[in-house]
Amino acid sequence: MTRLARLALLLALLAVPAAHAADIDREAVDFKTPAEIKWVRNAAGTNESAVLFGDPRKPGPYVVRLKWLPGNMSRPHFHPNDRFFVVISGTWWMGTGTTFDPDATVPAPAGSYVIHYAGKVHYDGAKDEEGPATSTPAETR
Repeated sequence: MTRLARLALLLALLAVPAAHAADIDREAVDFKTPAEIKWVRNAAGTNESAVLFGDPRKPGPYVVRLKWLPGNMSRPHFHPNDRFFVVISGTWWMGTGTTFDPDATVPAPAGSYVIHYAGKVHYDGAKDEEGPATSTPAETR
């Protein structure tokens, strides 16, 4: 292809209107881009969360992205229901029992799947990098 032919082809391609993303039925498929996800820092300044679906304060399913800020961990607590997690990035450090001991935590690296069973006391957080977060106060046993 000659230089003139390549230039003519380029000009023809530039003259074609750009394709626009198609609209989809949001009742069939819904999504949020990273720019649309709203992160909220907790009052203590130790973690951030983003509710993706549902309402964690109400009955029914919900999906929340959670992350601990580096160097922050929860204190021993439990949840009234089973909770299911996938560690997307960083390392999530977890311990069990009512005695808080960050040195006794075990790591769950990115890609790990974690279950917190209802009523079982644990603590968790991040050491030197971000990790997931959640907290419901535990009663003293």
